[in-house]
Amino acid sequence: MKTRRRGFIKNAFLAGGAAGLCAQTGCSSLAGLQIGRKGSMAGFRAEPLERVRVGIIGVGHRGSSAVRRLANIPKVEIAAISDLIEERAARQVKALADMGKPAPAAYSGSSEEWRKLCESNAVDLVYICTPWLWHTPMAVYAMRCGKHAAVEVPAAMTLEQCWELVDTAEETRRHCMMLENCCYGENEMFALMLCRKGVLGDLVHGEAAYIHDLRQLKLARDEKTGYQGQWRLNWSIQHTGNPYPTHGLGPVCQYMGINRGDRFEYITSVSSAQFGLSLAAEKAGGKTPKGRQAYKLGDMNTSVIRTYRGRTIMVQHDTTSPRPYSRINLISGTKGTLADYPLRVALEPKSHQWMDDKALANLKARYTHPLWAKSGEAAKKAGGHGGKDYLMDLRLCHCLLNGLPLDIDVYDTALWSSLVELSELSVLRNGSSVKVPDFTRGAWKTSDPLDIVSV
Repeated sequence: MKTRRRGFIKNAFLAGGAAGLCAQTGCSSLAGLQIGRKGSMAGFRAEPLERVRVGIIGVGHRGSSAVRRLANIPKVEIAAISDLIEERAARQVKALADMGKPAPAAYSGSSEEWRKLCESNAVDLVYICTPWLWHTPMAVYAMRCGKHAAVEVPAAMTLEQCWELVDTAEETRRHCMMLENCCYGENEMFALMLCRKGVLGDLVHGEAAYIHDLRQLKLARDEKTGYQGQWRLNWSIQHTGNPYPTHGLGPVCQYMGINRGDRFEYITSVSSAQFGLSLAAEKAGGKTPKGRQAYKLGDMNTSVIRTYRGRTIMVQHDTTSPRPYSRINLISGTKGTLADYPLRVALEPKSHQWMDDKALANLKARYTHPLWAKSGEAAKKAGGHGGKDYLMDLRLCHCLLNGLPLDIDVYDTALWSSLVELSELSVLRNGSSVKVPDFTRGAWKTSDPLDIVSV
């Protein structure tokens, strides 16, 4: 755990000292902000924006697609772009010009340039698409500069960082949303409708996963075909547990109303030994350092969470095994069960078998989520994982334009991310249970449930 507590915190921009850094650089939009908790962010409504002026940090594969999506949303302007590599930033500036959009400010060429984007008075929302060790420092700095922060997953890699996000959002009264696109998937929002309308009865158990064979990406020889700086492979060398829990977990938490009427109580986690990555590295690298390297991350991690209301959630992570992609996406209640990959539903009184295709199609048509009913076709044309990326951005900007609470608030952001360290702690303690912090500080007891959201 020393790597996280000392190595990264010390070396990656001293995240805990973001306020001091902002003061040193003369962050002009800090004027009037007072440091110190000002109350809960549950249901928080920021002042409505006339336009959402977005600054995007990191325009590699993920960030460049965000530029295209956001630029096509009404009342949204890409005001600034930052990337370590100048060529990538310039490419996105040109792409916007080709679309007939105003040229954004560009910040690149050093590892410090992103700070200028956060400090700019021309930016309302900082949209962070960098490797995960940068997520918390950048989100914290953005909020300290008076900006809302939207950050890729996971938003934090340690419990300390989770609390830092929560404390900073509460102090600055700025939104901090993790960009968990899977919460906006068509099947996930259909499942949310079944849960909200009581079709599945009282919810009892959920299952979530990130099962995705990433061996080639992890072990790629260059940054064009893999991860810049091999940041994901480096994590596999240094850590065990579940480093990427949120894709499957986020939707299940929304089904169950976690942080809004229920909360996580404790987690137990076990990991298999590491097999597949060494074999793949040996084939890819032979007697090179990759082939000889020891990897701590087990091929399969399985965690089980118990909630305060007595419900359970299983969360799995496997990015090594030769298995088809799956997030499992299962939710089970006293009247029925929905399972995904492929999508299936079983309901009382015929719950001993899955619905046939016709019955499932009828059910799905009856309970199509309004966000998909209204904007689904536009989302599919816009692209981004079948349209869910576009709907996530569309909904985020709608909430900022209208001063509405976000669907994924800072407490969700922290809680879902906290499994990174919590799962590793449990694995290192031979599967012993670990208590989950209450990032809402008790607000989960009175928070309103997530609305059936629309635009």
